[in-house]
Amino acid sequence: MTHRFDRRSLLRRGLGWGAGALLAGRFSQAAHAVAAGAVERLTHSARPDLAVVTGDDYAAAAVEAVRLLGGMAQFVPKGARVAILPNAQRNNPGVYTSPAVVRAVVRMCRAAGAREVNCLTWLPEKNWLDTGLAAAVREEGAKLVLVDMKDPARFRPVPVPRGEALKEAAIMDAFFDHDVLINLPITKDHAGNKFTGTLKNLMGLNSPSNNRTFHRADWQTNPDSIAHLEQCIADLNTVITPALCLVDATEFIITNGPFGPGELLKRRQVVAGTDRVAIDSYCCTLWGLKPGDIVAIQRAAAHGLGEKDPGRVRRMEKSL
Repeated sequence: MTHRFDRRSLLRRGLGWGAGALLAGRFSQAAHAVAAGAVERLTHSARPDLAVVTGDDYAAAAVEAVRLLGGMAQFVPKGARVAILPNAQRNNPGVYTSPAVVRAVVRMCRAAGAREVNCLTWLPEKNWLDTGLAAAVREEGAKLVLVDMKDPARFRPVPVPRGEALKEAAIMDAFFDHDVLINLPITKDHAGNKFTGTLKNLMGLNSPSNNRTFHRADWQTNPDSIAHLEQCIADLNTVITPALCLVDATEFIITNGPFGPGELLKRRQVVAGTDRVAIDSYCCTLWGLKPGDIVAIQRAAAHGLGEKDPGRVRRMEKSL
């Protein structure tokens, strides 16, 4: 059974739907081993708010992070149409979501019984080809859905009732054909606000013309303009709720973001959870930033979108 969504509730949160199936087909041996344990169900009380898995096999890390949260079946009901949102801005190292992570997510969705998995984007196909993400999506049986960014008919106006700076978004029409959204950003440096993660990645569903209103002329240098950008990001997140977020914190740039090239930091981590504020609060610390200095995190917390206090977040860490 599938569901449709109106503008008041764009995507509902994932629900528990029982045990998932084992992953099969072309996958790393380590990922197979981790996936084989995915049928071992964690009790609800044992599940963390945040799962952080470190390892050299990024696909296996992604699978284990989701297992620690209870398995993909907790987020993807059988028969669901799943939208995934990786980052493919450029092909410089540490700038785009790891294809290995994306492959793992598509595999887990299919194993959970998803009817279809679609990667939504208004970026040119070249971005996806150059990064290897097109191959990752298509070879795993998912579809790359290319939305013409210049066609306003491909985006729906969506009121933002709680918006402080953003009063109306323009969400790609293909998004409304799906039951579940999985947010797949890479964490990295960004011009102006110095950080990008789960919150900012949702701009990938909003039209480029609407996103441009987030950016004033001096958005990289003027604190007020940076705050405006960050408030718009937080506002956008009030009308889109991913069922699950998996952050690629394996290899990412900590300078010259978001496009790079920049200094590369290899933390070899995949971070998973549903609380975007908690996830971004953790990820920004990976290269010495403080959550209190990231305006989007503070504004999203003020909207009630998540927990910004690490001491109140149950985090489970594991090394493979």
